[in-house]
Amino acid sequence: MSNENQELRKAGLKVTLPRVKILQLLESTSEQHLSAEDVYKLLLEAGEDVGLATVYRVLTQFESAGLVVRHNFDGGHSVFELDRGDHHDHMVCTDTGKVIEFHNEEIEELQRQIADEHGYELTGHSLVLYVKEKEK
Repeated sequence: MSNENQELRKAGLKVTLPRVKILQLLESTSEQHLSAEDVYKLLLEAGEDVGLATVYRVLTQFESAGLVVRHNFDGGHSVFELDRGDHHDHMVCTDTGKVIEFHNEEIEELQRQIADEHGYELTGHSLVLYVKEKEK
């Protein structure tokens, strides 16, 4: 049984051709943050016959099953990335829309300290920095 089939079953999803094709695409693409439209275009380029409505439906099912995480960055549409279980934050280029992942333990510790100083325990967070390339 293929790895994708096992992942779908483990997530409680029935193995269907569109689900397998979309999961394979998400696992193999170099771009980690894709919109539903991006996924649809890549499937078309690969000669796959999957409709845009199916892509939206499958990505929503993947999100509910914990296979992908949906991000709604300001000024843009939703993008999806595989949930690999590692925490990271994001920078979004306001000129190009490019999404850059980063992790900084000092920022993580500071956020925990701030929550603690206010009498809270940090249970989760999302940090997005909006950036643009420096003028040269």
